[in-house]
Amino acid sequence: MSETMNKNGDPSLQRYITAFRATYPADYEMALKFADCRILVKMNKGGLLDALVKYFDNFVIPLESSDYDITITAHEAPSPDFPVEFIVKQPDPGKTKIKEAYVDLDDGRIVKKRLTGMHFLFGRGEHLAIGPCMENSNQVINFINNRYIEWELCNGALLGHAAAVSWRGRGAAAAGFSGAGKSTFALHMMNLGTTFVSNDRLMIRQNGDKADARLTLCGVAKLPRINPGTILNNPSLLKIMSDEEIRIFSDLPKHELWELEHKYDASIDDCFGPDKFVLDAPMVALAILNWKHVEAPLKVEIVDPRERKDLLPAFMKSTGLFFTPESGCNMPEPTADTYAEYLSNCTVIEFSGGIQFEKAAEIYLHFLEHGVLPA
Repeated sequence: MSETMNKNGDPSLQRYITAFRATYPADYEMALKFADCRILVKMNKGGLLDALVKYFDNFVIPLESSDYDITITAHEAPSPDFPVEFIVKQPDPGKTKIKEAYVDLDDGRIVKKRLTGMHFLFGRGEHLAIGPCMENSNQVINFINNRYIEWELCNGALLGHAAAVSWRGRGAAAAGFSGAGKSTFALHMMNLGTTFVSNDRLMIRQNGDKADARLTLCGVAKLPRINPGTILNNPSLLKIMSDEEIRIFSDLPKHELWELEHKYDASIDDCFGPDKFVLDAPMVALAILNWKHVEAPLKVEIVDPRERKDLLPAFMKSTGLFFTPESGCNMPEPTADTYAEYLSNCTVIEFSGGIQFEKAAEIYLHFLEHGVLPA
């Protein structure tokens, strides 16, 4: 790839991208709208287009000639070999597999997925995925979502580790410490008639001046990935598994069931009906699930995030490898004080004691309807 070096002999992201787009022309197109962000995705295989259209069904919009906020190209191709030295990303706490490596060039970053051979190039407004895309469409989906997350953050949002739903136009998030079950909680909220917003990542924007600030929450177009325990305890989700799977998992002890790493994608349309997935809403509440799998009463309390900063790590989320802010990025400093300031503009409710998903969902919905906790 000597032609992808700059005049000083250094690797150039832009030249890599130009070369890949010339070699694997992306003639198939789709357009997406995530909240206020318009995204054009181009690819070189019709099968990949079909997979992406099916996955992002709720957010596909007609192709137009107008400008898009983000343009992404995805190229089905042999895994490329870059003449650069990648840095291994150490696994997150509690994980053992080394899955990613990266290299920073003068004009952007390349992330390599070590297990699949997929590579993602981005920087200075360019976004490209290359490798065995057809076999790893989930990683292309994640890349598209990551580009949107960066766009929101650079437009002034903070990143949260939370699920979210909307009730009659009122957005409500749910965060929790490890094993708390925020996705399970959100899907129990769905049983009560709410609309899905996000499963695991959430961006929050602050609107208006400081004296009269309001929050908007923006979700990610990613289907919930849930374990068998979540499915077995929610009748709306049972259709995801076969009868044989239901029988096998039902026979497992409770503690084994909840520790399984086996995951399923939960289609919102299939489980809860059409038009039940949106990506933004005014944010009125955040539930922090600070509870345990113990025999204890459920406790519910409204808290001030400026006084209970011990709860904030449940919501705060680092940006990760796919965020490379450049000049002009307006993301606030992601400190506990900043999160506390933002979250003080909504109602923060701590759920502690023993885990009771159905009861907690009813209490949270009551708050969304009436603005107060039930007596």
